Order: sequence, then C-alpha cells, then structure tokens
Amino acid sequence: MLRFQHKMRPRKMKVYPTGGPEARLKRLRQIVTGLIRYERIEPTWAQADEARQYAERLIYLAIKNGDKHKPTMEAADYWITEKDLIPKLFQVLAPRYQNSQSSYTNLYKQAVEYPGRGIPLGVLELKGNPWPPVLPKQRDTRHILSNVLLAAAKHDYYTHKQQLQHRHQEKQEPESSSQQQLSADDHNIPASSSSSSSSSSSSSVDLPHFSNDRNR
Repeated sequence: MLRFQHKMRPRKMKVYPTGGPEARLKRLRQIVTGLIRYERIEPTWAQADEARQYAERLIYLAIKNGDKHKPTMEAADYWITEKDLIPKLFQVLAPRYQNSQSSYTNLYKQAVEYPGRGIPLGVLELKGNPWPPVLPKQRDTRHILSNVLLAAAKHDYYTHKQQLQHRHQEKQEPESSSQQQLSADDHNIPASSSSSSSSSSSSSVDLPHFSNDRNR
C-alpha cells in the first residue's frame, strides 16, 4: 500500500469521429494487426502508446503458452484481424523473443508536423525488424585528425599542470621543514642558561639604599 495518495489518471485513446468503445477497440486491433504484419507502423502517439501494451501482452502469451493453449488462441484470434498472421505470431515472433529480457517493442515520438493537424505522431516497431534503424548510428569520431590533435593537446596540458603542482609541493616542503626546525630550537632553550642570565642580571643591578629618617 502506498504511503501517499496518488490519483490514477489512465490515458485513453481518443477516436475521431466519436464512435464509442467499439470504435476504440477496432482501432486498437488495427494497430496490433498492422504491427505484426509490417513490424513498424506510424500511428499517432496516443494510439501507439495504448496499443503497445496489448501487442506486448499478446506476444508474451504466445511465448508462454504456445499455439496449443485455447485462451491464448482466442486472444490471438480477437486481436489479429487478418488471420493469416496468426502463424507468424507463434512461429516467427515467439521464437525471436524467446530469450528476451526486455520489452518486445520500441516506441519513438516524432516531431509535430507544421503546418498540419498539430497531433504528435509516433513510431511503434517490433525489435529485430528488417527496416533501417530509427535512431541514426553514432559515428566514431575519435580518429579524426582534429579530434586526435585536441586529445593530444589536452593530455599535454594536464601533464604540464601536474608537473607544476609537483614542483610547487617540492619547494614548499623544505621551507616548512626549516620553519619547524626554527620553532623547535626556540622551544628547546636550556633552563640553566635562562636562570644564569636572570641571576646575572639581578646581581649586576644595584638597588638604591633608603635610610629611615623619621627618628631624626
């Protein structure tokens, strides 16, 4: 049980024109069917986000139960409107994701088209599809001449900086040691010399003699 209150706000796909729950389910079934056939589709972001969970669940049941399980076959028959794709679910997709430890789909958000309807689009795809990747592959630019020169200059700069710090520390160490030696010499003055100096100073000083003239 949560220790703080949290209001659940499930997202629901909007269907235009308004057709009620039947139109919404019909659109979800179309998206799941298109995903299994083409392995990459581009519906709106809200539709792709909601249909993704049903596609994930359907593939999970196909992997777990196989095509001999009656409730799983009924679920596949309901969500897949094109019946020639049912064998692909159990014979192609289930073996592909048999050892998968993560989700079976990827969801990307596209930029809002302008001028247009202003509705954000999405890209929903199955992992391992034959299409080119959505995200471009990052080039390895480490061996470009400009980057090699910059890396060498960076290395020389930090090496020189470390050498200067090391020299500065070496200069400070003798100064600190000499100061400590001087302070130790000041504190280790022998007591006899101090007492003799004090006695000599007291003997050398002649105190004045005052006579008592009150009786005179």
